[in-house]
Amino acid sequence: MSSTDFQPPADQIGLDDFLKVDIRVGTVVDVQAFPEARKPALKLWIDFGDPIGIRKTSAQVTQNHSVEDLVGRQVAAVVNFPARQVGPFMSEVLTLGFYDADGHVSLIQPGKTVPNGARLC
Repeated sequence: MSSTDFQPPADQIGLDDFLKVDIRVGTVVDVQAFPEARKPALKLWIDFGDPIGIRKTSAQVTQNHSVEDLVGRQVAAVVNFPARQVGPFMSEVLTLGFYDADGHVSLIQPGKTVPNGARLC
């Protein structure tokens, strides 16, 4: 099954499990190419406001997003995963997106501008 196929829903979880995942919105303040990545990717710096601040991540979104498209854009990310080494780069958050019909990631964003650091509810 590919990432674009419809898959059955995951096992049910309780509200307490969902609340453990801290999903926040932040504004992309810097984007750089990531030529060392195994798959085409970009390095993003995202401002989540106080008290989280600016966190960095890598994202395989080059098919649907350009550097110019991302700077200033609000995106959603999980901010309470442990940092993860991605090649020579330390990724501190997990940006969230959906696969499009071609299997490429499209980042999610709020329908209108919200304060940086706002938590998904």
